Amino acid sequence: MDDVKPLPSYLVQRYHGWKATGYADNKAWYRHLATEGQHPRAMVISCCDSRVNAISIFGADQGEFFIHRNIANLVPPFRPDGDYHGTSAAVEYAVDVLHVAHLIVLGHSNCGGVKGCIEMCRGNAPDLEEETSFVGRWMDILRPKYALVADEKDAALQAQQLEKQAVLVSLENLLTFPFVSEKVKGGGLTLHGLWTDIGDGGLEFFNPHTKAFQIV
Repeated sequence: MDDVKPLPSYLVQRYHGWKATGYADNKAWYRHLATEGQHPRAMVISCCDSRVNAISIFGADQGEFFIHRNIANLVPPFRPDGDYHGTSAAVEYAVDVLHVAHLIVLGHSNCGGVKGCIEMCRGNAPDLEEETSFVGRWMDILRPKYALVADEKDAALQAQQLEKQAVLVSLENLLTFPFVSEKVKGGGLTLHGLWTDIGDGGLEFFNPHTKAFQIV
């Protein structure tokens, strides 16, 4: 473990600043969370992208959201094959242990993972095609949806459309998990699809009645 180094000084300074202000001002709440455990109302599956922060978007408090982040906010289909499944494990824990009432998939504009998927589908990303590419194999989840946007000539619009397809394929795959579909059918869990524009702060939700995203 000689390659592991101490925390950078700027992060140490930020931590001490938080401990003296954010924590100190809410010490009772943090201690309540520590002793009573977490009881989040919703799980949010969002992208790893550093520009997307569900806590900030919804003004949430600590303990309010159970958050899982991955490349392009994707959920794989239910496949209990004995391999490692971080996203599937997080969904299982949120639904079966924490009993969240809402499961939210949050996509976003200018998604690098989605751009990589587009380049793969165009044959312009040989590195992602390699079997050893974790990103490439992860984006295979979204790859079939490219056919739905392939004819779009405007590159920015095409990317936006595939970003929203990433949300939809994740919602579709969530329903392949028996413990998710059972709770949805029983009314104990609701699924939600969202897409946010990083630049203008806009937020859209998928309307199942119109089969389209619309502004919140």
